[in-house]
Amino acid sequence: MRPRLRRLLTLSAALAFTAITSVSHAETVQVAVAANFTAPAKALAEILAKTTGHEAKLSFGATGAFYTQIKNGAPFDILLAADDERPAKLEEEGGIVPGSRFTYAIGQLVLWSAKPGFVDDQGAILKGGQFNKIAIANPKLAPYGAAAIEVMEKLGLTAALQPKLVTGESIGQTYNFISTGNAELGFVALAQVLDGGKLKNGSMWVVPAKYHAPIVQDAVILKRAAGNPAAKAWMDLMRSPRTKDFIRSYGYEVK
Repeated sequence: MRPRLRRLLTLSAALAFTAITSVSHAETVQVAVAANFTAPAKALAEILAKTTGHEAKLSFGATGAFYTQIKNGAPFDILLAADDERPAKLEEEGGIVPGSRFTYAIGQLVLWSAKPGFVDDQGAILKGGQFNKIAIANPKLAPYGAAAIEVMEKLGLTAALQPKLVTGESIGQTYNFISTGNAELGFVALAQVLDGGKLKNGSMWVVPAKYHAPIVQDAVILKRAAGNPAAKAWMDLMRSPRTKDFIRSYGYEVK
C-alpha cells in the first residue's frame, strides 16, 4: 500500500472513533482551495464525509482570483488561501466569521522539472540558462508566483529569465505547463511534486527559505457560512493534531 494512502486510511479510521462533529443531518460546505493544496484537500473532503456525513464541494484556483470572486458575491463558505494577506483583508473588511482565521500550512517552493537530472539540487541551472521556457504562477494572483519572482530577484536573474517566462493563472496550471513539457522547468509547490514524502518524478531544487518571504497559508470561514455546521466541521477537522501531521506529509510546515 502506498504510504500516503496508508496515512489517509489511518487518519480516517482514527477520526471515525472521535467524530469531529455530531450531526442530525448532513450539510454542504463550499470550499475555495488554493491550487497548491489540491491533493490534501481532496483527501480531507473524503475524511469529512466519513467522519461527519457532511459534504465538502471543492473549487481550486489562485488565491487572488478567489478573493475577487468572494468580494463579488461568489457563494463560498471557506477560503483556504495560499497566503495570509487576503484572509487578513477579508477579516478587516468584516467578511469572515470572527475568530475563524488561522494558519493551516506554511508552503515550500521548489524549482521542478519533469525531466530526471535536469534540475540540480542547488538550482544552478537557473544561472546556466540551458532551457527555453521556465514557468511561474501569476505573481499578482498566486503567492507561489510572487515567491518565485522574489527568488529570481534575490539571485539577480530577473532580466535574464524574463524572456523565458511562461505564466500560469494558478500554481496548478503552472504545474501542468511543466509536466506536459510546455516549459522545461518552473517554480511550483513542494506538495505538488511529492508522493508519500518522495519526489514523484523528474528533478527538483527545494528553494531555501532565505530567498523569499514565508508562504503562510491561512484559512477562514466566510461570513455567509456563520451557523453552517459543515463549515465548522471542516475547520475543526483541519485543526486536529492528526490532520496537522497528515498535512506535513504533503511537504508543508505546520505550526
